[in-house]
Amino acid sequence: MQIGMVGLGKMGFNMAMRLLNDHQVVGYDSVGDTAAKLAAMGATQATSLQDLVARLAAPRVVWVMVPSGDPTEGTVAALLDLLEPGDVLVEGGNSNYRDSIRRAEAARARGVRYLDAGTSGGIWGLQNGYCLMVGGDADAFAYAEPIFKTLAPPEGYLHAGPGGAGHFAKMIHNGIEYGMMQAYAEGFEILEKSRYDYDLGKLSHLWNQGSVVRSWLLELAEAAFAKDSHLAGIKGWVADSGEGRWTVTEAIDLDVPAPVLTASLQARFRSRQEESFAAKVCAALRNEFGGHAVKSAAQV
Repeated sequence: MQIGMVGLGKMGFNMAMRLLNDHQVVGYDSVGDTAAKLAAMGATQATSLQDLVARLAAPRVVWVMVPSGDPTEGTVAALLDLLEPGDVLVEGGNSNYRDSIRRAEAARARGVRYLDAGTSGGIWGLQNGYCLMVGGDADAFAYAEPIFKTLAPPEGYLHAGPGGAGHFAKMIHNGIEYGMMQAYAEGFEILEKSRYDYDLGKLSHLWNQGSVVRSWLLELAEAAFAKDSHLAGIKGWVADSGEGRWTVTEAIDLDVPAPVLTASLQARFRSRQEESFAAKVCAALRNEFGGHAVKSAAQV
């Protein structure tokens, strides 16, 4: 098949490289020289969205892989002005599923078939394949399926349901990821602070040999500890890209208790504070009601 890939960042570029194994790829990125680099590997370079659409035979398939929020909103709007009825527009970023539902309706009004593809695999997807959770009309999914088959490992893609279902599934996937990461993080901190001088890399490797906590995340922990056994070169500042927040909000809206996912999100917020004002308040209150000692700012 032919496919237009819009957005050639870390994931988009690797996805385009994987697609080149089986398909003709037209690549475009508004910044940098990644489209030229992809062209050197056998793709066709487009100089604009208009050029990309013009280089694809109808019915077209265009995959948008740009940052969520305004970049995705602007790119989708521009493409809907360029695409024709019957074309398929796939949005593979980490968009809020409610935005995906709205965009699908806007696309349907123009006759464009819209798919929201929750995409997991990170920088390892080029080698291992991408796990794809796809929402949208079944006919659009069937038309684009050869592309999903190339991108994913065996049994690694699914038509998850109607518009928004793909990004909803990816949102919950990332919320679960937050909780799993936090559980590993807390466990390894207890090990690090214990009386025993554990080799955390070797322990991670051991746990991946048949234990009930084995996982790809634990394999990545092993790799991280192999580079820096005490992680001394890394600052404990953890970002969140939105999906964890949306998962917690959705849990509240649905009256679903999600204490682990919520606590893991809050732990990320705490990691970004040089010093917690809330902790200062707790220290002051303990001093006021019980005379418990406090440390001055100079002592910390």
